[in-house]
Parts: sequence; structure tokens; C-alpha cells
Amino acid sequence: MGFPLRFHVLCLPSVGWPEMVGRVQRMEALDIDVVAIADHFVDWTNPPAPWFESWTVLAGLASATSTIRLTTCVAQIPLRNPAMHARQALTLDHISGGRIEVGLGTGLTIDPSYAMAGLPNWDPKERVARFAEYAEIVDRLLANEVTTFHGAFYDIDGAFMNPRPVQSPRPPIMIGAMGPQMMRHAARRADIWNSLSFEAAFADQITETRARCEQMVANCAAVGRDPATLRRSYTMFDATARHHGGAITYYESPEQFEDMVENVIGLGVSDVGLYYPLDPDQVPMFERIAADVLPRLRAAHTVID
Repeated sequence: MGFPLRFHVLCLPSVGWPEMVGRVQRMEALDIDVVAIADHFVDWTNPPAPWFESWTVLAGLASATSTIRLTTCVAQIPLRNPAMHARQALTLDHISGGRIEVGLGTGLTIDPSYAMAGLPNWDPKERVARFAEYAEIVDRLLANEVTTFHGAFYDIDGAFMNPRPVQSPRPPIMIGAMGPQMMRHAARRADIWNSLSFEAAFADQITETRARCEQMVANCAAVGRDPATLRRSYTMFDATARHHGGAITYYESPEQFEDMVENVIGLGVSDVGLYYPLDPDQVPMFERIAADVLPRLRAAHTVID
């Protein structure tokens, strides 16, 4: 099984609503495949800053667009009950006409969102343990009309899910996973596995991600899954951007961008994640790359099953 190359753009819901809609409509016009919304109660790096809730944003964007796919990258499980989360995804699948993808992750213990919202800030071990049940519940609720589940952390008793999703058998589930246990959960449950590297040097990011990809192949084998059925997604993080006024290295030139993305694709990644420019001066380059470079990359890496 092969996957066509696609690009998702991670957007922070930190600008006014008209600007947010305008950005995403422009990306749709540029044939960006997926827009991904970050999920926090506040901007965890600057809590007083403006910030909108991710699923509400996605519902508004679904009504303002017609072709671009929509996801969270990634929704933090402590912020929502898993059954209600699945209901939100089901609702948005219908609002969007089948364009939603469900991105799930454990969230950050250093995020002040939990204290501000009066929610428990589980330690990493408990987050990962809960995640296994949480992802299974979301999966089963979306895939089945009636679900009962009894676990160590969650109990779901005869939960009805109607109407059925637009997408069959359910919207795709993306799991953000970088640690060993979370990667094993992704091998069992995800349609899309998303990762990123915080290494400062791009070469080191590639080395780290290559090792993770090799481990994921082993994880899939351990659960009897063909690794070719798991789409690999990688978000290109620039550790130097904060020290350069938000300027992102891969937006310095089309040549730089293409070279870096080719390295990522070489890892077997078919879903390349980009940050929407944090520096407004880089927006023209982002749009030039979207118009000229992305179509060429897609054509060069077309997968025919």
C-alpha cells in the first residue's frame, strides 16, 4: 500500500477570526492538503496572548472552505472526555462533508492550560497509560454504532453514535508519538503516525527520525501489522526560529525548502507538516513555495498502488 505525498500546515489559532479564515481560504486556493490546528486552552508559551479553541475553530473553518482537509495537531487528551471527543469528531465530519481527521496526543505537562481550566495534570506515565484506552474508545465509537468499554481509567456504557460518519469506516486517526510506548500505541491504533524532532541541527533531526521510523517498522511487526498501512507524518520544526524573530529556515528559499523536504521524504514520510510562517515577511515565500514547489514535489513522488 502506498500513500500520495501531501502537505499539512500547522496554524496557531492566535489571530483574529477574519484573518484566520482568510489564511485558510488562501491555503485552500493554493491546494494545501490539510490545515492542522494546535490544541491548548491558552498559548502555553505566552498565556495572556489571544487564543481560540481548536475544535470550534475547525467547525468554523469547515463552513468557510470546501476542499481542504482539517485536523488537530494534536488534540490533548486531558482537555476532553474521550466519548465527547468522538462526538465532536463525528459532528465535524458531517459539517465538513467528510474532511476531518482526528489528531490525538498526550499533551504537555508544562502546559499551564490544566491549572487554568481546573483539569488534572497527569504525570507522563499516567498520560501514556490513559492514552491507550482513550484512543481505543475514540476508534471504537467512531467505527461502531454502539460501544461499551470498561477500562482502568474510562467506562463507556452502551454509547450510541448516530448518524454514522461520512467517512467509512470512520475519520482517520492521527497519533502524535515520539516515545517508545506511544509509538507502540500508534502502531496498534493509528492510521497516521505523526512525529517531530527538537534537535537543533536538521541533520540530527533526520538521524533521530530515521531511527524512529526503523523502530516503527518493528512495532508494526510486533502487532502483526504491515507497516506500509501506516502513513508516516512528520512536522518540520525549526529549533532556531525563536532566536531569529520567528523566521523559519526552510522558508529562506525554494531551493532550501525542496532540499530539506526531500530529506524528509527519504525517510518514507508521505505527510510533510509545515508551520504557517511566524514571521509575516516569510508569507510571500510560503505562498511561492505552495504554488511552485509543492506541485513539483507531489508529481515527483506520486504513488501508484
